[in-house]
Formats: sequence, C-alpha cells, structure tokens
Amino acid sequence: MRILLVDDHAIVLDGLQAILQRQVEENTITVSCVMSAEDALDFLEKNEIDLMITDFNLPRMDGLSLIRRVKKLRPKLMIIVLSMHDETHLVKEILKEGIQGYILKKDSHHELIRAIATVKEGKIYLSNDINKMIIQSLQFPDEERLLTDREREILKLIAKECSNKEIAEQLFISERTVETHRKNIFRKTKTGSLVGLIKFAYTNNLI
Repeated sequence: MRILLVDDHAIVLDGLQAILQRQVEENTITVSCVMSAEDALDFLEKNEIDLMITDFNLPRMDGLSLIRRVKKLRPKLMIIVLSMHDETHLVKEILKEGIQGYILKKDSHHELIRAIATVKEGKIYLSNDINKMIIQSLQFPDEERLLTDREREILKLIAKECSNKEIAEQLFISERTVETHRKNIFRKTKTGSLVGLIKFAYTNNLI
C-alpha cells in the first residue's frame, strides 16, 4: 500500500512515518510525506497513491479544501483525516466529502493501524470518540449548534476587533488555532467579510 502523509509539523510526520514503516514487512507499506496541501496536490499529480492521511490544520489551504480538491483529482483515493478537531459540525462536514476514516491525534498509534487495515478492506473507520459524538448528535439533535462554545468565544472577540494575537493571548491558545477557528466560523456562517459575519452573528443571537 502506498501512503501519503500530509502534516505541517515535521515531528508529527517523522513519528507517523516511523510507526507505519514498522509495518512494511507485513503489509508492504511505502510512505511519502509532504508538509502542505499544495505539495500534496502536486505529489498526487505525479505519483500513484492508495491512501492519503491528512491533518485538518494546514497552512493556506485547510484539510477540508484539500479533500475536495483531491476528490476531483483522484476520486478513488482513500482518505483518512487525522486531526485534533472533534467538533460535531466540522466532523460531519468532512465526512460528507466521502472520506474513509476519521481519527483523533490523541488516539494511540494502534488506532491508526486499525484504521488503515479497515479502509484497506473497503470499510469506513471512525475512532471511538468520533463514533460517540455522532451517536450523541443523533440522540440529542438540539445540542448540535452552528458554532461551538470556543467558536462563540472567538466570535465575540472578533466582534470587538481583537487581532488573532490578542485572541490567542486571552484564550491561552496559539494564533494558528485562532486562525483555524476563524476560518471555520466564516465557513459555517457562510459569510465572506467581517461586516457580514457580525451582521449574521447579531441576527442569529450568536453574540
């Protein structure tokens, strides 16, 4: 099996590559690594790959946009998302794109190996936490809101014209995480400008 890993953190790529290459003798796995969505698309145009494992947080182009581009370029390519994000709305949006697996970065490497084996058999693999989240959203649909509590926090600070750096300092998170949440907020609200976002927020009682 030919696998492409996509993550912008070299230490993550090195760790994943080492884990997967331990399986080479048993499963004849070859692993390639890239650090951006653009590099992934370029690699896929030039190389045959069976499975892409990608993070959601990527510079310039997020994982969802990458998946949509890849599906047009290689419709039959299997895709597993390996992410720290477990927000119901976001996970469902990604699953709708026809990916084969979704697991969390906090899961063990054994979960990743199981995911690869499962999708190789033509099945869908979701980690336990993702399964529980989806089941809960079906049982309690009213709890599934447009924005998460953290996104609402960030939206309120955006409305106060705080910069990403200021928001990161107030919430004790990284600027990169703030930027990811900001992109998600604009996508979920289907707004393309700050004025449009604020108008939507007030209209829908989000702030």
